[in-house]
Amino acid sequence: MTTWPYPRWIAHRGAGKLAPENTLAAFQWGARFGYRMFECDAKLSADGKVFLLHDATLERTTNGQGVAGELAWSALSQLDAGGWHSEPFRGEPLPALESIAHYCLAGGHLLNIEIKPTPGTEWATGAAVAKLAQQLWQGAAVPPLLTSFQVDALAAAQSAAPLLPRGLLLDTLWTGWSEKALSLSCCAVVAHFSLWNTATVSQAHQAGLRCLSYTVNDEVTAQHLLALGTDGLITDRVDLFRPD
Repeated sequence: MTTWPYPRWIAHRGAGKLAPENTLAAFQWGARFGYRMFECDAKLSADGKVFLLHDATLERTTNGQGVAGELAWSALSQLDAGGWHSEPFRGEPLPALESIAHYCLAGGHLLNIEIKPTPGTEWATGAAVAKLAQQLWQGAAVPPLLTSFQVDALAAAQSAAPLLPRGLLLDTLWTGWSEKALSLSCCAVVAHFSLWNTATVSQAHQAGLRCLSYTVNDEVTAQHLLALGTDGLITDRVDLFRPD
């Protein structure tokens, strides 16, 4: 990307911990705090529906059980994905990516879609998410940023929708990380905030890669990353940081 169209602050999973993650309610809550860009996790149902969920299994954030990707969308769509968080959100459903796209496009919000495959479905999930995102955001001024820890998922996204921007997620700086990001035609690296320092930011920027950080939840860390010249901060603390 010749220009960087995304804001510096990105709301993690919609609204951090203030609402049930990866639900439409979370996006609406994050927007109340002025956030213009959200991060979410996307995976595939057994019958090929792209929906939002972080974990491979359902127990932590829904009233369902088992591996989410082994269930059809007809079953997943009936689950309560809000009651685990707090009573006011009871009954909030798992959203399909389409509903989140419609919300973001209607409100002028931007999106970072983390491709979060059920283990063993990396290529299929990357391809499906990229194809659907390309369809949903066709003609939009700013497309979604597709990211993943899974190289195969990013490679599939690159193959399926090469014009959509991509970012490599990192929890460690393994050997060859910047070269791999470039081979996937990524425009960004999204790393755990502790991995950025003067040398790594310089390495990424010299390679033409933007530097994003997760998950930044305190002022000291945020100021350090801003001083390093990083380009984006993903936060749970939508109530603490005023987005720009």
